[in-house]
Amino acid sequence: MSSHTRVALVTGSNKGIGLAIVRELCRQFSGDVVLTARDVVRGQAAVKQLEAEGLSPRFHQLDINDLQSIRVLRDFLCKEYGGLDVLVNNAAIAPKTANPTPFHTQAEMMMKTNFVGTRDVCTELLPLIRPKGRVVNVSSTEGVRALNECSPELQQKFKSETITEEELVGLMNKFVEDTKNGVHRKEGWSDSTYGVTKNGVSVLSRIYARKLSEQRAGDKILLNACCPGWVRTDMTEAHKSPEEGKEVVEWGFPPESYPWANA
Repeated sequence: MSSHTRVALVTGSNKGIGLAIVRELCRQFSGDVVLTARDVVRGQAAVKQLEAEGLSPRFHQLDINDLQSIRVLRDFLCKEYGGLDVLVNNAAIAPKTANPTPFHTQAEMMMKTNFVGTRDVCTELLPLIRPKGRVVNVSSTEGVRALNECSPELQQKFKSETITEEELVGLMNKFVEDTKNGVHRKEGWSDSTYGVTKNGVSVLSRIYARKLSEQRAGDKILLNACCPGWVRTDMTEAHKSPEEGKEVVEWGFPPESYPWANA
């Protein structure tokens, strides 16, 4: 492949929201679209499904819990394209109803994938993002809900405009440890393991956006976190140009206060 070929990549995209994002990118994005999945067989099956629809995604294996897997993907992108234009971090573990798994185990598993895995992908792939590139970390209103269920002290830390990546990692690690010790509520945390991890993704995105504006301002790279319905496949500035039926809200306010909450 030529280094002049544009390329978009979606993590966790063999089914559900990720597959839908790949489908729309294949239809609208001017360049190659890479579908990724932890399981090769399922990933290739998803590619065949899209090919049957007349689309032409590429496939590459990716397990965001495996740093070596991430680095193999990084090397592939460097060799084939010389960089990356669009990254959508969609891979995550969603909560299950009536889950018999112990709470602290759920917290550890979700944190490993939803926060740590996403951070590892960003660490390896953000340096590949070309000027005017776009990075979207798929988050959730559950993250904002969990934030507002935390103590005022924790909320203040998460909302700080100067919070560092290291400080955020420390908070995420503390949540897992507090669940193991059975004191997470006493320490001011929400009961939503999924929400806490997605809040971490949103805050991480704010940190990365700040770093990019400081270190690569001239490259005009747009990085943000959004709910799935906000993933704009045309890769324009979604937070400044809402799609029909969507509204921009200030991050950190409880979901119940959103204009559409009681519609």
